[in-house]
Amino acid sequence: MPIGSRVLALCLWGMLIAAGSLLASPRAAAQSCSLNITPLVFGDVDVTANAQVNGTATATVSCTGSALLPVGVCIELGPGTGGGASAANRTLTNGVNQLHYGLFSDAAASVPWGSGAWPAGGASAVGFNLTLSVSGTGSRSVTIYGRVYSGQATAAPVTYSSSFAGTDARIRYGLLSFLLGCELLTVVQSTSFTVSANVPATCRVTTSDLNFGSVGVLAAPQDAFTTLAPTCTNGTAYQIGLNGGLSGATNPTTRRMTKGAETITYGLYRDVARSQPFGSTLGLDTLTGIGSGLAQTSHVYGRVPAQATPSPGPYADTIQATVTY
Repeated sequence: MPIGSRVLALCLWGMLIAAGSLLASPRAAAQSCSLNITPLVFGDVDVTANAQVNGTATATVSCTGSALLPVGVCIELGPGTGGGASAANRTLTNGVNQLHYGLFSDAAASVPWGSGAWPAGGASAVGFNLTLSVSGTGSRSVTIYGRVYSGQATAAPVTYSSSFAGTDARIRYGLLSFLLGCELLTVVQSTSFTVSANVPATCRVTTSDLNFGSVGVLAAPQDAFTTLAPTCTNGTAYQIGLNGGLSGATNPTTRRMTKGAETITYGLYRDVARSQPFGSTLGLDTLTGIGSGLAQTSHVYGRVPAQATPSPGPYADTIQATVTY
């Protein structure tokens, strides 16, 4: 009996060694994965339009190793050099200037893309399992969705960026399913990429009609005013000019409203005293200002001087406002 017991023990030990060998061989096989991420370029962002701007980048994971072997992969995106309060509220910077954006795993920008190395980001890495081909290779590409948020009208017109490298742009991978947890994937490989956006200097202006109302005889001056609302990027110097109207007047104070062949002379001014003509000669009779990113209200003051009264009826002119910046 003692001899039989020893033989049985030896057989069991041999079986355990063989089983352990089968379990260990896939893990011992050399697996190698790399990560490449294309730049995410938002392009021009007109912050005065108060609209979000979307952009995308592509992250590609390429692996080599044993044929038909599944590899668990997690792609981690940290805050980048621009930093951020969270994965959905990151910051592109240029000096002290900031532009807020987020990175997501879906086009609807509802699932922020984060990193286990950035717990303050409040979002998880994006993971998947990649099964290698019979030749021992495999790759998979996923889209990184970026969004620059609206409501940043006061952002300065400069180029903004954030760089990602090291723990901010890396994969964790290994011979376990990513579903078990990215922290269990112990092999790390980093890459680098940039996110950028350009805020161009921009101006737009909205206008309101100027109405002198109903007048009997033009024996005395008739005054009225209207508003211009220029919106220019923060810190952008601008000039607003008003042309001579349909009559092509070269003197801002002798424009003409017409009704057929009849006319009424009028002038447009930059001040309530009607002492500063409002024309289109840059640096001379235009309205100047510096943008804040928000709409700024300016006035156009009109005056119909005393003159011979033409026949009754509606008289009108069309003025073109031009913003130079």
